[in-house]
Amino acid sequence: MSKVIAIANQKGGVGKTTTAISLGISLTKLKKKVLLIDLDGQGNLTMSLGYDPDELENTITNLIEYRIKDYNYKIEKERYIINTQEGVDLLPADIGLSGIEVKMLNTLNRENILKNIIRDFKNEYDFILIDCLPSLGSLTVNALTAADSVIIPVQSQYLSMRGMEQLLETIHGVKAQINPDLKIEGILITMYDKRTNLSKEVLEAIKLVYGQHIKVFESAITVSTKIAEAPSQGVSIFAYQPNSEAAKAYELLAKEVLANEQA
Repeated sequence: MSKVIAIANQKGGVGKTTTAISLGISLTKLKKKVLLIDLDGQGNLTMSLGYDPDELENTITNLIEYRIKDYNYKIEKERYIINTQEGVDLLPADIGLSGIEVKMLNTLNRENILKNIIRDFKNEYDFILIDCLPSLGSLTVNALTAADSVIIPVQSQYLSMRGMEQLLETIHGVKAQINPDLKIEGILITMYDKRTNLSKEVLEAIKLVYGQHIKVFESAITVSTKIAEAPSQGVSIFAYQPNSEAAKAYELLAKEVLANEQA
């Protein structure tokens, strides 16, 4: 059975896109077939893997528009999926996705549009990872409705930690009203600098406040200029700097995610 994981945080710049790509590629290294879904109109995930959203004819935007008009629209999957050079498959996004929430407003059952689309792909993948946009609007709710679980990347700064409450309320709301099986896969600490007391204090605070009820991944992702540089080359950290500490941390994260499956 395929597992769908949303990577969500309404705060930007916390490492959602890097986590989607790096976790996805790490899972492929463990012999899993992975689909990445770019659900952000900025198309950062799409660009980070070397594709220009403006040059793509078929994207997730088209699929959502078709399903708004016809809930039973038949997807020609091969037209939409990009087989990337790094082993993961990609369902890309373009700027048109930025205006899709307005089109969804008067759509019946709008919270289930993405779930309806993903259903057509699930049999072909072990994992489907959704890179959510930095908001808690209809698209993020769609992602949480479609997902089996959610990973929450949190930058090791106090303001990032404080913003978690709103996201957790949204997750609990979706779980209570739409998707009762939704689970929190774990909180992932990103941009962690083990040299600073601040990073250590934030990590300990998150474990203290949330650790009793929510898994905090052991694999904190270290702050890295290489991670920041890799998207400009259209490749992942594994193609750009495979022996970096950050790359190794994501490989450990993939093993933790698989261990969650066996627990």
